[in-house]
Amino acid sequence: MTALTGTGHLVRLALRRERAIAPWWILLIVALGLAVVAYVNRNMGTDELKHTYINIIRSNAFLQGLGGASVEPRLDVLATWRSGGFLYVASAFAAVMSVVRHTRREEDAGRSELIRSAVVSRQAQLTAAVLVAAGIGLTAGLCTAVALIGTGLQPLGSFAYGAAVAAAGWVFAGLTAVAAQAARNARTATAIGLAALAVGYVMRYAGDASGQQWPKYLSPIGWGHLVRPYQDERWWMLGVSIAAGAVLLAVAYRLLARRDLGAGLFPERLGRARAPELRGPISLAWRLHRSLLAKWAAGVAFFAAAAAGLSPLARDLLSRPSLVVDNIRSLLGMSGTLGAYSWYLILILAYAVALYPVLMILRLRAEETSGRAEAVQATPMTRLRWAAGHLVVTGLGTAALMAVAGLVFGTLYSLLAGDLTTDLPRFFAGALATVPAAWCVGAVCVLAYGLLPRACAAISWTAWALTAALGQVAGPLYGQWGGSPLEPFHYVPNVFTATPADILPIAALLAVTAALLGGGLLCLRHRDFH
Repeated sequence: MTALTGTGHLVRLALRRERAIAPWWILLIVALGLAVVAYVNRNMGTDELKHTYINIIRSNAFLQGLGGASVEPRLDVLATWRSGGFLYVASAFAAVMSVVRHTRREEDAGRSELIRSAVVSRQAQLTAAVLVAAGIGLTAGLCTAVALIGTGLQPLGSFAYGAAVAAAGWVFAGLTAVAAQAARNARTATAIGLAALAVGYVMRYAGDASGQQWPKYLSPIGWGHLVRPYQDERWWMLGVSIAAGAVLLAVAYRLLARRDLGAGLFPERLGRARAPELRGPISLAWRLHRSLLAKWAAGVAFFAAAAAGLSPLARDLLSRPSLVVDNIRSLLGMSGTLGAYSWYLILILAYAVALYPVLMILRLRAEETSGRAEAVQATPMTRLRWAAGHLVVTGLGTAALMAVAGLVFGTLYSLLAGDLTTDLPRFFAGALATVPAAWCVGAVCVLAYGLLPRACAAISWTAWALTAALGQVAGPLYGQWGGSPLEPFHYVPNVFTATPADILPIAALLAVTAALLGGGLLCLRHRDFH
């Protein structure tokens, strides 16, 4: 048996499992690259507009850090400046999730042990996972390059851009391979990979915003920007990414040889001497999900604080003529630019928080498929009480996250650009007004979980993605649409307008949410587990 025995079979198995996931990542990356080209063509069609946009960017550190690298008044450079950071991050994110899915998650489920009982080497599973993750990034980069060439951009720069997208996926595939050996479970490995991605992005942003290049050279995300497609094409930076990924992969193989199957390098943390008293389904659900809620609260508070900290800058930028600002103000029905900015950011936070109930319902499904839910129901706790406990924690947690967003945003905004006595209550009320819409997204996931459990994950992610895509955030940026009545946030009252809020849309939204929850619980009661 060689070191790679069975790798081909495992690659085919991984590709079969990825056929419902990887194409969407590739489509997202390609579509984003094309959308930004179309945006620049539509809104900066003249050299004068391009130069005006460049002058605004160069005069502000925040905007310089946002896109990364230097920017020139040309279509290809402007397009990659606006989209490059997102494409590199998307490629890296897809690699992190793919490697964990085919390594650590397989060990947690016990399938790796079954696979290794066949004629399969110890390194085969890790090798197959990295090859598939790198292949997804390579395909996304190649398709992006071909699509951009089809729009009329230079072939050399397009292939450099696509190669940078692929290289980002390769580096984080190697990094996640190391995390999968060090972590005790798939959740920890995912957290390590995503934390490394966040640190890399922050370092790249700090380097571009401050004008100091050394943080950018230390960031794997920064290496993609340093390729400088459509400018001088620094191909040697791709070599840095390839070498770093190879070194990380070698470290992962070394760690794989030193650990036991199903274990991590870090020792297990000892638990409490006595188990905590669990008084019912709500306390059980709270104990299971409180760490996730704490992480979400910290993230929401951070982004709310960052958004509020930009309020003085926004006052200056929004006073300039802008098609995007006009689109947002027209959609929200507001004349004040700073008020429109504030409500728009609250909506962005609300759309993000709507993902929290989606993840919680998917955890409910994970409890079922792992067998833990069935074990719990061997006690006097019924199936509906078990599910209801999770739903109560989910609903209260969603409301708590938006309360955190409103308090943090409102407090900092009031101190920097407003009045604490009038603006803080308005921000807090505005944030809480979005909670029923987020609950409605979660209720759709509950219905999918009760009615079609095997398709629950696909339906839940699709519901959230369509809510965000058809909502009041993405459309105004590109002047394409102004929200859809098919998504629940369409009915959220805007507290920053002078008109009094209408309670009927919120009541109807709550009624729809209750009906969806009732239908989901009824289906759950009458179907078999698993």
